[in-house]
Amino acid sequence: MSVNSTLEVITDRIISRSEKFRKAYIERMQKAGKDGPRRAHLTCGNQAHAYAAMGKDKSKLAKCNEANIGIITAYNDMLSAHQPFAEFPDLIKFTARSKGATAQIAGGVPAMCDGVTQGQTGMELSLISRDVIAMASGIALSHNTYDAAVYLGVCDKIVPGLVIAAATFGYIPSIFLPAGPMPSGLANDVKAKVRQKFAIGEIDRTELMRAEMASYHSPGTCTFYGTANSNQMLMEFMGLHLPGSSFINPKTDMRDALTSYGVTRLLEITALGNTYKPVCEVLDERCFINGIVGLMATGGSTNLVLHLPAMARAAGIIITLEDFEDISAITPLMAKIYPNGLADVNKFHAAGGISFLISQLLDAGLLHDNVNTVMGKGLNEYTKEPKLTAKGIIFELGVIDSHNHKILRPANDPFQRTGGLKKLKGSLGEGIMKVSAVTPDRYFTEAPIRVFNSQDAVKSAFKNGDFTTDTIIVVRFQGPQANGMPELHGLTPMLSVLQDKGLKIALVTDGRMSGASGKVPAAIHISPEAVVGGPLAKLQDGDIVRVDAINGRIDVLSVGFDTRKPTKVDLSENGFGLGRELFHLFRQNAASASEGAGVFRFI
Repeated sequence: MSVNSTLEVITDRIISRSEKFRKAYIERMQKAGKDGPRRAHLTCGNQAHAYAAMGKDKSKLAKCNEANIGIITAYNDMLSAHQPFAEFPDLIKFTARSKGATAQIAGGVPAMCDGVTQGQTGMELSLISRDVIAMASGIALSHNTYDAAVYLGVCDKIVPGLVIAAATFGYIPSIFLPAGPMPSGLANDVKAKVRQKFAIGEIDRTELMRAEMASYHSPGTCTFYGTANSNQMLMEFMGLHLPGSSFINPKTDMRDALTSYGVTRLLEITALGNTYKPVCEVLDERCFINGIVGLMATGGSTNLVLHLPAMARAAGIIITLEDFEDISAITPLMAKIYPNGLADVNKFHAAGGISFLISQLLDAGLLHDNVNTVMGKGLNEYTKEPKLTAKGIIFELGVIDSHNHKILRPANDPFQRTGGLKKLKGSLGEGIMKVSAVTPDRYFTEAPIRVFNSQDAVKSAFKNGDFTTDTIIVVRFQGPQANGMPELHGLTPMLSVLQDKGLKIALVTDGRMSGASGKVPAAIHISPEAVVGGPLAKLQDGDIVRVDAINGRIDVLSVGFDTRKPTKVDLSENGFGLGRELFHLFRQNAASASEGAGVFRFI
């Protein structure tokens, strides 16, 4: 099937826009890649330090004729998604030794949980942690003793940070090995209803805690389709995972077999293997476009609209909101996974999962097959699924029809004809809305606004019963420079309550919502942000604002708005407490949300 003509136009536009930067990036990677095994160029003293603790692997390392894998791990046992990684390094090392190679833990990176910090002060470090993870990975790999890298990470900012690092060290092959989702627990829609009941005082904290513990109950990622699981989808669509590996549960024979297979495959694509495939050749323009198509087809996390431009820039590629908008317009929404539907990711995987989606989208001409992946050449390999046999993993053609059309539909009969995200632009700036979980009758909202400078102020107003009519709630000074751009997902239960009462409710913010944001229309990532004098800083209570996801507009209709001076607020409190004082330079130098909100200047 030939590639959709509009997708070709978008692809050519990105390639043209990025040409100068991509050329310089590839030249740097090729120059670095010509040096051969990294450790071969170290002095004997350098090497002795690197091998001192490696026991029986010392002699292999010293000869430099077998590959050495560097493991970057985001393991900690406070995150259920990352707790399974405790066992991965030993399995990776065992597999490497069985193939005559070696592996070392190059370093660990921080991994924080937005579920723990949601609505708390610590959330102000969440987005910043992405760039810290990239930097920590860079320090680990700067020892320059590795022929390939394995990245162990799953959740929200961790995978994007690791991809930025992988692109920066793009001259060595890399693979991402996931841990998988926890088995299904309390249904996500039931959990959401319990939260709403707590928000209006119908149940006490004991009942709320019981529901939360029944939902988040074991090792593995949370089962809703938030940023963590959107990341896993993305890595498969971009060819950085093994086919069909994203949603296999932790601590199973299949999970272990896939980890071993991934190590074996990685050794084959090192400069010392059969087919050298540095990750810079995987992370090209078509790879990122495939990732965006996957995001749209599944109604994935809005956070990836921040992360994908940041990741792409590390590889010399410029992606804009226009690209997301145009890809969304041609991509059918084929999956309904909570919060866009009732099913969790385990049920999605059972219905046919990613291999079915990729097969359908390739046949529809909505993906580039002509890409490099960790499996070799062609995304068609990702229409296959792993099968565990007595001889190990084999890959066979995946399902050709969805096993549950309430969860997963073919491209020619989707849930809706366009993707899950909509770009908004107007007199209030530029932002996005996740529309995949919003009913069409709420795509358009025009109402008086209430302006708040913190989410706590919104919560207080809700508890006081202040919202009794149709209202657009504006929460400003929540952008990357103001306070690190925390998620405002803690507002979701109360906004849902107001909407369920029959009110027209919408949220407008220069902050972000969770990857699990649902049925309340939310215009997020508005830039320029309020703290730099963006239009949100001019708004006043009672202004009439129009949020129009049908036509992609966000405007203030009040007379005289343009002549107002931006409001300034005291944000000094944002700089202290829970480590925030350590990250002043990150906030001060953050790019706009439309550019990925990062501190790096790759381009």
